[in-house]
Amino acid sequence: MDKFDYREALKNIPHKPGVYQYWDSTNELIYIGKAKDLRNRVGSYFNKDQQINAKTRVLVSKIRKITFTIVDTEVDAWLLENSMIKKHQPRYNVMLKDDKTYPWIIIKNENYPRIYWTRRIIRDGSKYLGPYASVSMMHTILGLIKETYPLRTCNLALTRDNIEKGKFKVCLEYQLGNCKGPCQDYQSEDDYNNNIEEIKDVLNGKIGTVVRNLKGDLEKAVGELNFELAHRLKRKAELLENYQSKSTVVNSSITDVDVFSIASEEKYAFVNFLKVMNGTITQTQTIELKKRLDESDEELLTIAISEFRSRYNSHSKEIIVPFDIDLDDAGGIKFTVPKLGEKKKLLDLSQKNVMFFKKEKIDQYEKLNPEVRTERLLTQMMNDLRMNQLPRHIECFDNSNFQGKYPVSAIVVFKDGKPSKKDYRHFNVKTVEGPNDFATMEEAVFRRYRRTLDEDTGLPQLIIIDGGKGQLSAAMKSLKLLGIEKQVTIIGIAKRLEELFYPGDQYPMYLDKRSETLKVIQQLRDEAHRFGITFHRKKRDKGTLATELELIEGIGKTTADKLLKHFKSVKKIREASETDLQEVVNLKQAKAIAQYFKSEVSEQKAGGLLP
Repeated sequence: MDKFDYREALKNIPHKPGVYQYWDSTNELIYIGKAKDLRNRVGSYFNKDQQINAKTRVLVSKIRKITFTIVDTEVDAWLLENSMIKKHQPRYNVMLKDDKTYPWIIIKNENYPRIYWTRRIIRDGSKYLGPYASVSMMHTILGLIKETYPLRTCNLALTRDNIEKGKFKVCLEYQLGNCKGPCQDYQSEDDYNNNIEEIKDVLNGKIGTVVRNLKGDLEKAVGELNFELAHRLKRKAELLENYQSKSTVVNSSITDVDVFSIASEEKYAFVNFLKVMNGTITQTQTIELKKRLDESDEELLTIAISEFRSRYNSHSKEIIVPFDIDLDDAGGIKFTVPKLGEKKKLLDLSQKNVMFFKKEKIDQYEKLNPEVRTERLLTQMMNDLRMNQLPRHIECFDNSNFQGKYPVSAIVVFKDGKPSKKDYRHFNVKTVEGPNDFATMEEAVFRRYRRTLDEDTGLPQLIIIDGGKGQLSAAMKSLKLLGIEKQVTIIGIAKRLEELFYPGDQYPMYLDKRSETLKVIQQLRDEAHRFGITFHRKKRDKGTLATELELIEGIGKTTADKLLKHFKSVKKIREASETDLQEVVNLKQAKAIAQYFKSEVSEQKAGGLLP
């Protein structure tokens, strides 16, 4: 395959804003991008000094042709890029994972317009409002309209000629008060159309304006002593005010803004949109974007903003975002990053929505694909703990002793985020005398990884030491002696404040208490403690029993250990016959043991301890 001469292609690309398209050897469009300077942006893909990820390198290797479209401003490029991506869906562009057909409220283009919902858009001059991501919200609005404004629901051709000829008769809806009977000219077209204009204002969030007009008409009706009309107007105003009170979430001075927030994962991003009119949220939706080239949050948010504004036909001049958007010559659009106040509350509300949606989606993925959760968790740990590889194999050390006696060390192993109990190990301390926790840790770590290296069973990516700086320093001594201190990540965790220590760092690191990384570390620490304590108790109990046997004349530590190993407990030794005892000890020792426990029973009876 011929190598692409990008230098020749760049000569024909101007320093102007526009949209560029990459094509492969089969003349398939594989990527679309926007730029405020086409030549500089396209050239950056081929700049060897530019840091690009592996996926982008694959894209660049497939480019065989570059085309471009010049536009006047960067905003025009932004909008054109979005429409072209939606039309062509190139392989390497961000994919909008939104296969739903959302419903719209339609105001039909006809005499005496009907209002209803639909999922199909027909270009016949009708007005469509939406789409509505929440079907329940849409039905609530339609219910409000039906209760407040009597409109026709029939599909009769209500032309002036047909009405004057008396072709129609009123139906049950008229009898029930749900329609004013325009089919028999009981309601004028002007009155009907005034209702439609009010409904448009309600659907566009201008409920306050409608209510004010209704209250003005109400006062006029009362002044004219038209109490029946006044009652209807009052009822209508109350319904609208009640709906508005449930919908208003911010100060009504926020008249027309779009609000966006984003939450990212390794392969996906989620963007929430809120449309606010006169302090009321009139539209809300969250979409999912699948990353293709490790796009930044700013790039993803820019794509989503363009998509939402196109989808909802929004022309708001102010857009509230969580961080600055680098979009020069924004065509009169103001990007706001609020720090406090009502706009910050709106951004926080959007952020809550996107985080909830993200959690819900991730939970769904992980139920269907448990390996997805494992990869995400390990990636999160790698990032949180500043590692350069996934911690698929983690080992955690803990020491136990009782006033310096019976010291033991325990190691637990997690593989792919789960306990691997067959790999758990414990150590009887051999080289340490007295209560020296640091030296005990140093011995355990050295013995563990000396054997690992000898048997070539593979080092872990992460080692966790239960303890603070002292225990961590002791473990590091052993790793340095073995020459593997740079091959693994090692941290210490102190119990009191859950502080994480790194070798050589003066100050600890703190993770969020809700962090999944911290929860895994705590689980490892607690499991190591449980495993170590269990072994320590067994050893301590065995040591206490062996000491009691050593009180018998002629029985030393070695013989006591042999007896316990054979009979399993002092109770069984006490109950054993001399013949049974001689399987382990000689005749003289067997007689001494039998006599000792016989005397013990006699003493307990004499003291009233036994019946």
